[in-house]
Amino acid sequence: MTGQPSDPHRCVLLLGHTGRAEALEAVLAAADRLAAAGVQVRVLAEEAAELALPGAHVVTGGPDAAEGCELVVVFGGDGTLLRAAELARSTRTPILGVNLGHVGFLAEAEPEDLEATVQRVVARDYTVEERMTIDVSVFVGDELVTGGWALNEASVEKASRERMLEVGIEVDHRPLSRWGCDGVIFATPTGSTAYAFSAGGPVVWPEVEALLMVPISAHALFARPMVVAPTSVLTVKLLSSQEGAGVLWCDGRRSHALPAGARVEARRGRLAVRLARLHTAPFTDRLVAKFDLPVRGWRGGTDADRLTLTGRDGRAGLRSRHRSGT
Repeated sequence: MTGQPSDPHRCVLLLGHTGRAEALEAVLAAADRLAAAGVQVRVLAEEAAELALPGAHVVTGGPDAAEGCELVVVFGGDGTLLRAAELARSTRTPILGVNLGHVGFLAEAEPEDLEATVQRVVARDYTVEERMTIDVSVFVGDELVTGGWALNEASVEKASRERMLEVGIEVDHRPLSRWGCDGVIFATPTGSTAYAFSAGGPVVWPEVEALLMVPISAHALFARPMVVAPTSVLTVKLLSSQEGAGVLWCDGRRSHALPAGARVEARRGRLAVRLARLHTAPFTDRLVAKFDLPVRGWRGGTDADRLTLTGRDGRAGLRSRHRSGT
Protein backbone atom coordinates (compact mmCIF):
# COMPACT_ATOMS: atom_id res chain seq x y z
CA MET A 1 0.00 0.00 0.00
CA THR A 2 1.83 3.06 -1.30
CA GLY A 3 0.90 6.62 -2.08
CA GLN A 4 1.40 10.21 -1.08
CA PRO A 5 1.89 11.09 2.61
CA SER A 6 -1.41 10.61 4.40
CA ASP A 7 -3.41 13.55 5.68
CA PRO A 8 -3.45 13.20 9.49
CA HIS A 9 -6.96 14.68 9.51
CA ARG A 10 -8.41 12.10 7.12
CA CYS A 11 -9.05 8.47 8.06
CA VAL A 12 -11.34 5.72 6.72
CA LEU A 13 -12.04 2.43 8.47
CA LEU A 14 -12.25 -0.49 6.05
CA LEU A 15 -14.29 -3.52 7.06
CA GLY A 16 -14.80 -6.64 4.98
CA HIS A 17 -16.06 -10.18 4.97
CA THR A 18 -12.46 -11.41 4.70
CA GLY A 19 -13.56 -15.04 4.57
CA ARG A 20 -14.61 -14.35 0.98
CA ALA A 21 -11.95 -13.86 -1.68
CA GLU A 22 -13.86 -11.13 -3.52
CA ALA A 23 -14.25 -9.10 -0.31
CA LEU A 24 -10.55 -9.44 0.46
CA GLU A 25 -9.61 -8.28 -3.04
CA ALA A 26 -12.01 -5.33 -2.82
CA VAL A 27 -10.62 -4.17 0.54
CA LEU A 28 -7.03 -4.36 -0.78
CA ALA A 29 -7.93 -2.44 -3.94
CA ALA A 30 -9.77 0.25 -1.99
CA ALA A 31 -6.90 0.57 0.49
CA ASP A 32 -4.40 1.13 -2.32
CA ARG A 33 -6.58 3.81 -3.93
CA LEU A 34 -7.20 5.60 -0.65
CA ALA A 35 -3.50 5.54 0.25
CA ALA A 36 -2.63 6.92 -3.18
CA ALA A 37 -4.97 9.83 -2.41
CA GLY A 38 -3.34 10.45 0.96
CA VAL A 39 -6.18 9.08 3.10
CA GLN A 40 -5.15 7.08 6.18
CA VAL A 41 -6.55 3.54 6.20
CA ARG A 42 -7.65 1.87 9.41
CA VAL A 43 -8.43 -1.85 9.81
CA LEU A 44 -9.55 -4.11 12.65
CA ALA A 45 -6.97 -6.22 14.47
CA GLU A 46 -8.99 -9.37 13.74
CA GLU A 47 -8.69 -8.73 9.99
CA ALA A 48 -5.20 -7.21 9.87
CA ALA A 49 -3.32 -10.50 9.39
CA GLU A 50 -5.40 -11.54 6.38
CA LEU A 51 -5.25 -8.09 4.83
CA ALA A 52 -1.52 -7.54 5.47
CA LEU A 53 -1.70 -3.84 4.63
CA PRO A 54 1.59 -2.08 5.35
CA GLY A 55 1.03 1.37 6.77
CA ALA A 56 -2.55 0.68 7.88
CA HIS A 57 -3.57 1.75 11.37
CA VAL A 58 -4.72 -1.33 13.30
CA VAL A 59 -7.36 -0.99 16.03
CA THR A 60 -9.29 -3.43 18.17
CA GLY A 61 -12.95 -3.99 17.42
CA GLY A 62 -15.36 -2.19 19.71
CA PRO A 63 -17.54 0.91 20.00
CA ASP A 64 -14.49 3.20 19.64
CA ALA A 65 -13.03 1.50 16.56
CA ALA A 66 -14.24 4.26 14.23
CA GLU A 67 -13.33 7.16 16.53
CA GLY A 68 -11.77 9.94 14.44
CA CYS A 69 -12.70 8.35 11.09
CA GLU A 70 -14.76 10.27 8.57
CA LEU A 71 -16.28 7.09 7.14
CA VAL A 72 -16.56 3.32 7.55
CA VAL A 73 -16.50 1.54 4.19
CA VAL A 74 -17.95 -1.97 4.32
CA PHE A 75 -17.37 -4.76 1.78
CA GLY A 76 -19.91 -7.54 2.12
CA GLY A 77 -23.62 -8.10 2.52
CA ASP A 78 -26.12 -6.62 4.94
CA GLY A 79 -24.76 -8.83 7.74
CA THR A 80 -21.33 -7.24 7.41
CA LEU A 81 -22.92 -3.79 7.38
CA LEU A 82 -24.82 -4.62 10.58
CA ARG A 83 -21.46 -5.56 12.12
CA ALA A 84 -20.12 -2.18 11.02
CA ALA A 85 -23.09 -0.48 12.70
CA GLU A 86 -21.95 -1.93 16.02
CA LEU A 87 -18.58 -0.21 15.53
CA ALA A 88 -19.81 3.11 14.15
CA ARG A 89 -23.01 3.93 16.03
CA SER A 90 -21.55 5.37 19.21
CA THR A 91 -19.10 7.63 17.33
CA ARG A 92 -21.79 8.60 14.79
CA THR A 93 -19.46 7.72 11.92
CA PRO A 94 -21.28 7.28 8.58
CA ILE A 95 -21.22 3.83 6.95
CA LEU A 96 -20.89 3.21 3.22
CA GLY A 97 -21.69 -0.30 2.01
CA VAL A 98 -20.24 -1.97 -1.09
CA ASN A 99 -22.51 -4.92 -1.85
CA LEU A 100 -20.87 -8.33 -2.05
CA GLY A 101 -23.90 -10.17 -0.71
CA HIS A 102 -27.20 -11.23 -2.25
CA VAL A 103 -29.81 -8.46 -1.97
CA GLY A 104 -27.65 -5.92 -0.16
CA PHE A 105 -30.51 -3.63 0.75
CA LEU A 106 -28.34 -1.45 2.98
CA ALA A 107 -25.44 -1.22 0.53
CA GLU A 108 -24.94 1.78 -1.70
CA ALA A 109 -22.42 0.61 -4.31
CA GLU A 110 -21.59 -2.48 -6.36
CA PRO A 111 -18.08 -3.96 -6.64
CA GLU A 112 -17.76 -3.11 -10.34
CA ASP A 113 -18.07 0.57 -9.35
CA LEU A 114 -15.25 0.37 -6.80
CA GLU A 115 -12.95 2.92 -8.45
CA ALA A 116 -15.72 5.49 -8.81
CA THR A 117 -16.84 4.81 -5.22
CA VAL A 118 -13.36 5.47 -3.85
CA GLN A 119 -13.16 8.67 -5.89
CA ARG A 120 -16.41 9.84 -4.31
CA VAL A 121 -15.06 8.99 -0.85
CA VAL A 122 -11.83 10.92 -1.48
CA ALA A 123 -13.81 13.90 -2.78
CA ARG A 124 -16.26 13.64 0.14
CA ASP A 125 -18.96 13.53 -2.54
CA TYR A 126 -21.77 11.82 -0.66
CA THR A 127 -24.69 12.64 1.56
CA VAL A 128 -25.47 11.22 4.99
CA GLU A 129 -28.86 10.12 6.25
CA GLU A 130 -29.85 8.94 9.70
CA ARG A 131 -31.71 5.69 10.27
CA MET A 132 -33.63 5.20 13.47
CA THR A 133 -32.81 2.26 15.72
CA ILE A 134 -34.58 0.29 18.44
CA ASP A 135 -33.52 0.07 22.07
CA VAL A 136 -34.69 -2.98 24.00
CA SER A 137 -34.79 -3.60 27.75
CA VAL A 138 -35.32 -6.96 29.47
CA PHE A 139 -36.97 -7.11 32.89
CA VAL A 140 -37.48 -10.03 35.22
CA GLY A 141 -39.95 -8.85 37.81
CA ASP A 142 -39.05 -5.22 38.42
CA GLU A 143 -35.35 -5.77 37.78
CA LEU A 144 -33.69 -4.60 34.57
CA VAL A 145 -31.42 -7.52 33.72
CA THR A 146 -30.06 -6.57 30.30
CA GLY A 147 -30.56 -4.33 27.30
CA GLY A 148 -29.57 -3.96 23.69
CA TRP A 149 -30.26 -2.18 20.43
CA ALA A 150 -30.84 -2.97 16.77
CA LEU A 151 -30.78 -1.22 13.42
CA ASN A 152 -33.06 -3.70 11.63
CA GLU A 153 -34.95 -5.60 14.27
CA ALA A 154 -35.04 -7.10 17.73
CA SER A 155 -36.89 -10.40 17.90
CA VAL A 156 -38.25 -12.43 20.80
CA GLU A 157 -38.16 -16.06 19.69
CA LYS A 158 -38.75 -19.49 21.15
CA ALA A 159 -35.65 -21.25 22.41
CA SER A 160 -36.90 -24.77 21.66
CA ARG A 161 -38.20 -25.84 18.28
CA GLU A 162 -40.87 -28.13 19.73
CA ARG A 163 -42.60 -25.51 21.89
CA MET A 164 -44.53 -22.34 21.10
CA LEU A 165 -44.07 -19.16 23.06
CA GLU A 166 -47.05 -17.92 25.06
CA VAL A 167 -46.80 -14.15 25.11
CA GLY A 168 -48.81 -11.15 26.15
CA ILE A 169 -48.61 -8.05 23.94
CA GLU A 170 -48.80 -4.44 25.12
CA VAL A 171 -48.65 -1.10 23.36
CA ASP A 172 -47.88 1.94 25.49
CA HIS A 173 -48.27 -0.20 28.63
CA ARG A 174 -51.83 -1.16 27.72
CA PRO A 175 -52.67 -4.85 27.10
CA LEU A 176 -53.53 -5.62 23.49
CA SER A 177 -53.63 -9.39 22.96
CA ARG A 178 -52.22 -12.79 23.85
CA TRP A 179 -50.52 -15.01 21.30
CA GLY A 180 -49.17 -18.51 21.02
CA CYS A 181 -46.42 -18.06 18.45
CA ASP A 182 -42.89 -18.76 17.33
CA GLY A 183 -41.89 -15.22 18.20
CA VAL A 184 -42.46 -11.49 17.83
CA ILE A 185 -40.37 -9.01 15.82
CA PHE A 186 -39.83 -5.36 16.76
CA ALA A 187 -38.59 -3.62 13.59
CA THR A 188 -37.57 -0.21 12.31
CA PRO A 189 -38.54 1.09 8.86
CA THR A 190 -35.02 0.10 7.77
CA GLY A 191 -35.67 -3.43 9.03
CA SER A 192 -39.06 -3.67 7.35
CA THR A 193 -37.38 -5.24 4.30
CA ALA A 194 -35.47 -7.78 6.40
CA TYR A 195 -36.75 -10.38 8.89
CA ALA A 196 -40.06 -8.55 9.38
CA PHE A 197 -40.67 -8.68 5.62
CA SER A 198 -40.16 -12.47 5.62
CA ALA A 199 -42.67 -12.76 8.48
CA GLY A 200 -45.35 -10.93 6.49
CA GLY A 201 -44.80 -7.39 7.75
CA PRO A 202 -45.33 -4.26 5.63
CA VAL A 203 -42.64 -2.43 3.70
CA VAL A 204 -42.16 0.96 5.35
CA TRP A 205 -40.30 3.75 3.57
CA PRO A 206 -37.16 4.70 5.55
CA GLU A 207 -38.25 8.34 5.83
CA VAL A 208 -41.26 7.26 7.88
CA GLU A 209 -40.76 7.46 11.63
CA ALA A 210 -42.52 4.45 13.12
CA LEU A 211 -42.03 1.19 14.97
CA LEU A 212 -43.30 -2.18 13.74
CA MET A 213 -44.49 -5.22 15.67
CA VAL A 214 -44.77 -8.39 13.59
CA PRO A 215 -45.83 -11.80 14.98
CA ILE A 216 -44.05 -14.93 13.77
CA SER A 217 -46.47 -17.79 12.97
CA ALA A 218 -48.98 -16.73 15.64
CA HIS A 219 -51.86 -19.09 16.41
CA ALA A 220 -54.49 -16.42 17.04
CA LEU A 221 -57.42 -14.75 15.31
CA PHE A 222 -55.96 -11.27 15.85
CA ALA A 223 -52.32 -11.51 14.92
CA ARG A 224 -51.60 -8.86 12.33
CA PRO A 225 -48.48 -6.74 11.84
CA MET A 226 -48.84 -3.37 13.52
CA VAL A 227 -47.26 0.01 12.85
CA VAL A 228 -47.18 2.42 15.78
CA ALA A 229 -45.87 5.89 16.56
CA PRO A 230 -42.11 6.31 17.11
CA THR A 231 -42.90 7.51 20.64
CA SER A 232 -44.70 4.27 21.54
CA VAL A 233 -43.39 1.52 23.79
CA LEU A 234 -43.93 -2.05 22.59
CA THR A 235 -43.91 -4.87 25.14
CA VAL A 236 -43.77 -8.65 24.91
CA LYS A 237 -44.28 -10.63 28.10
CA LEU A 238 -43.33 -14.29 28.27
CA LEU A 239 -46.15 -15.74 30.33
CA SER A 240 -44.87 -17.36 33.49
CA SER A 241 -47.24 -20.32 33.06
CA GLN A 242 -45.35 -21.70 30.07
CA GLU A 243 -42.68 -24.38 30.32
CA GLY A 244 -40.35 -23.15 27.60
CA ALA A 245 -37.97 -20.21 27.59
CA GLY A 246 -37.23 -17.67 24.91
CA VAL A 247 -34.32 -15.76 23.43
CA LEU A 248 -33.91 -12.13 22.40
CA TRP A 249 -31.97 -11.50 19.20
CA CYS A 250 -30.74 -8.06 18.12
CA ASP A 251 -30.11 -7.85 14.38
CA GLY A 252 -29.57 -11.62 14.41
CA ARG A 253 -26.12 -11.04 15.91
CA ARG A 254 -26.45 -10.53 19.67
CA SER A 255 -28.62 -12.74 21.86
CA HIS A 256 -29.91 -12.83 25.45
CA ALA A 257 -31.72 -15.73 27.12
CA LEU A 258 -35.26 -14.99 28.33
CA PRO A 259 -36.74 -16.99 31.21
CA ALA A 260 -40.48 -17.54 31.61
CA GLY A 261 -41.98 -14.38 33.09
CA ALA A 262 -39.48 -12.04 31.41
CA ARG A 263 -40.71 -8.78 29.90
CA VAL A 264 -39.12 -7.16 26.85
CA GLU A 265 -39.75 -3.50 26.09
CA ALA A 266 -38.83 -1.88 22.78
CA ARG A 267 -38.73 1.82 22.02
CA ARG A 268 -37.09 4.21 19.61
CA GLY A 269 -33.32 4.05 19.94
CA ARG A 270 -31.41 6.80 21.64
CA LEU A 271 -28.79 6.89 18.88
CA ALA A 272 -29.38 6.65 15.14
CA VAL A 273 -27.09 4.90 12.65
CA ARG A 274 -25.73 7.14 9.90
CA LEU A 275 -25.55 5.80 6.33
CA ALA A 276 -23.57 7.45 3.55
CA ARG A 277 -25.42 7.72 0.25
CA LEU A 278 -24.00 8.14 -3.25
CA HIS A 279 -27.32 8.10 -5.07
CA THR A 280 -30.34 10.35 -4.88
CA ALA A 281 -32.85 7.83 -6.22
CA PRO A 282 -36.16 7.45 -4.35
CA PHE A 283 -36.71 4.37 -2.20
CA THR A 284 -39.29 3.06 -4.70
CA ASP A 285 -36.59 2.60 -7.33
CA ARG A 286 -34.31 0.85 -4.82
CA LEU A 287 -37.16 -1.47 -3.89
CA VAL A 288 -37.83 -2.34 -7.53
CA ALA A 289 -34.14 -2.94 -8.29
CA LYS A 290 -33.32 -5.00 -5.19
CA PHE A 291 -36.38 -7.25 -5.46
CA ASP A 292 -36.40 -7.25 -9.28
CA LEU A 293 -40.06 -6.26 -9.26
CA PRO A 294 -42.02 -6.45 -12.54
CA VAL A 295 -42.49 -2.88 -13.79
CA ARG A 296 -41.75 -3.40 -17.46
CA GLY A 297 -44.60 -1.95 -19.49
CA TRP A 298 -45.97 -0.07 -16.47
CA ARG A 299 -48.24 2.91 -17.19
CA GLY A 300 -48.51 2.11 -20.89
CA GLY A 301 -44.76 1.83 -21.35
CA THR A 302 -42.96 -0.49 -23.76
CA ASP A 303 -40.33 -3.20 -23.52
CA ALA A 304 -37.76 -0.43 -23.72
CA ASP A 305 -38.72 0.57 -20.18
CA ARG A 306 -35.97 -0.37 -17.76
CA LEU A 307 -34.35 0.57 -14.50
CA THR A 308 -30.85 1.96 -14.51
CA LEU A 309 -28.64 1.83 -11.46
CA THR A 310 -26.67 4.88 -12.52
CA GLY A 311 -27.10 7.77 -14.89
CA ARG A 312 -24.76 8.66 -17.72
CA ASP A 313 -22.39 10.34 -15.30
CA GLY A 314 -22.49 7.36 -12.94
CA ARG A 315 -24.07 9.45 -10.21
CA ALA A 316 -27.79 9.61 -10.82
CA GLY A 317 -28.63 6.54 -8.77
CA LEU A 318 -31.57 4.22 -9.29
CA ARG A 319 -33.93 5.71 -11.84
CA SER A 320 -36.80 4.59 -14.06
CA ARG A 321 -36.51 5.49 -17.75
CA HIS A 322 -39.51 5.69 -20.05
CA ARG A 323 -39.96 6.78 -23.61
CA SER A 324 -41.46 10.20 -23.93
CA GLY A 325 -45.24 10.30 -23.88
CA THR A 326 -45.63 7.30 -21.55
